[in-house]
Amino acid sequence: MRVLVAEDEEILAELVATGLRRAGFAVDTVYSGDAALAYLGLHDYDVVVLDRDLPRVHGDDVARRLVAEESRTRILMLTASTSMEERVKGLDLGADDYLGKPFEFPELVSRVRALRRRSARALPPTLERRGVRLDTVERTAVRDGLALDLSVKELTVLQILLEADGKAVTAQQLLERAWDAQTDPFSGVVRVCVGQLGEKLGDPALIRTVDADGGGYVL
Repeated sequence: MRVLVAEDEEILAELVATGLRRAGFAVDTVYSGDAALAYLGLHDYDVVVLDRDLPRVHGDDVARRLVAEESRTRILMLTASTSMEERVKGLDLGADDYLGKPFEFPELVSRVRALRRRSARALPPTLERRGVRLDTVERTAVRDGLALDLSVKELTVLQILLEADGKAVTAQQLLERAWDAQTDPFSGVVRVCVGQLGEKLGDPALIRTVDADGGGYVL
């Protein structure tokens, strides 16, 4: 659910981040290798989209550090070189996948989704509970056969609740998995989003608050 884009071409980095957010990911962007290492040390990312030629700390060294630390974060390495030798070298460094520039954006999204599935426990492409069905590939949801008009963020929160399979998910967990690092944790965005999602799911209510402080939710 959470992706770090480490790319020194700032315009490209923001374009990639915008597209990944539209696909349902929470995304942070950095423009140098040292910043990438700092963010990776602070947050639990499913995937890092890692440009190989980063300034200050090379992308190769970022990959080596993640491998040495046995990080669960999957690495999708980007490079301007598409030669077989460079692809092999990148994979040998510990990258999980490799994509040459320029690339088609749908392919990037597909590869990130595939790596995210590898970083998490195996889940079916369709999640279902209490009459709600979510297609995680097509990013569509229905309740009792009726289509639900959900925003990208609401779909992401719904997926997290469905993946929990009846267990409580705290507001902090939702914040960490569905929002980027710039989100104010005191802004109430989780509470508002969960409330809107609950309204759109309809009656009878499906999302239950599990403690007095409103910090945990169960579907």
